[in-house]
Amino acid sequence: MLLRSFGYAFAGIAYIVRTQRNARLELAIGLGAIAVGLWLGLTSLEWAVLAITIALVLALEGVNTSLELAVSLASPERHPSAKAAKDVAAACVLLAAITSVVVGLLLFVPRLVSRFPGT
Repeated sequence: MLLRSFGYAFAGIAYIVRTQRNARLELAIGLGAIAVGLWLGLTSLEWAVLAITIALVLALEGVNTSLELAVSLASPERHPSAKAAKDVAAACVLLAAITSVVVGLLLFVPRLVSRFPGT
């Protein structure tokens, strides 16, 4: 039963990556941030912040996708409430993405400045 649940979860991840361009972009940026973090030698706490930030953006992208699918199924015709639900979910992803940029700047810029003094 537990293994089956993991299978469903991995199928969901595969669906998001396969069908959602933004999720692929966010995943690529997250992997890039991990590579930069390895290069800059982040501390354990900084890794935790980075991991939570990446996971939050990707998780919200998944929630947004699932909400869009469910709303489209429940309300195939245009409806102001359906549009509002989709817009709010997209806004949550946008807020997390903007926050992740701020986190990235806070984590990486001081280290980059110290690596390249006088530039």
